Amino acid sequence: LCRQEFRTGHGSYDISMYQGSSNVIPMADAPEVPASVSPVVQAVAKVVQNLIPSKDSNFVKFGFYADLRNIISSKMFFPVFITGMSGNGKTYGSQQICAQLGRECITVPITIETDESDLLGDKTLIDGNVVFAKGPVVDAMERGAVLILDEVDLASNKIMCLQSIIDGKGVYLKKDNRFVTPAAGFTVIATANTKGKGSDDGRFIGTNVLNEAFLERFKVTFEQEYPVQTVEKKILINNLHSLKGSASTDEKKMVEDLTMWSGAIRKTFEEGGIDEIISTRRLVHIVETY
Repeated sequence: LCRQEFRTGHGSYDISMYQGSSNVIPMADAPEVPASVSPVVQAVAKVVQNLIPSKDSNFVKFGFYADLRNIISSKMFFPVFITGMSGNGKTYGSQQICAQLGRECITVPITIETDESDLLGDKTLIDGNVVFAKGPVVDAMERGAVLILDEVDLASNKIMCLQSIIDGKGVYLKKDNRFVTPAAGFTVIATANTKGKGSDDGRFIGTNVLNEAFLERFKVTFEQEYPVQTVEKKILINNLHSLKGSASTDEKKMVEDLTMWSGAIRKTFEEGGIDEIISTRRLVHIVETY
């Protein structure tokens, strides 16, 4: 928030420009903000972003789509672990289901450096006041949103701060001295290239062995495969249409060849004949480059 942009006088700010904006929506049940907190913080507390992902016309449903859609649409708390090779739509597919269902979704990229403060929040200085700034996990809990922990197998043991949250029991925020109970609709999706047991072949450097007690809290694991050739062809044709409006006969032949080639590469990889693989994401990059 650029404070000078909204300043109308000493200690006064105007955010009326956001009224009716598609990027923000009023929080009907916003908590009362103490009068001692600055006008900037009060303004931020009353306005919240709309976090429903944008629909992608190129999206093609495949794999575990129907099952995951049922889980998300049910608004049950049902944490899911999704594992699979790189570039096969684990995170993207989850976001697109949220877009189609009109569900808010918060995606948190996980790294070895991610800690409790990054996830749950920390105290910070805003306009001369020390306030608690909640993290994305707490934000998702309070909204009743879908929380996606992206590349969760890159995490260190600091990810264990989410233990009670993935149990569905809420969390006590030590730095804010309050207990947060998840709102209806909140659930967790974790995506990873491994099953939380590390990468033996070194393909996914940096992945870690996750605590068994942490993994056990996910109610189901989906193992995402690459789409079959017919689905992959549709994905690439959709991308061609979005980029240039149509696909010529030669371009359709190119897509056919690309998907046959990627299928042969993957089969040889599975048989141990080669060390590299061609992902669906890489095929999309090839089409975009073309």
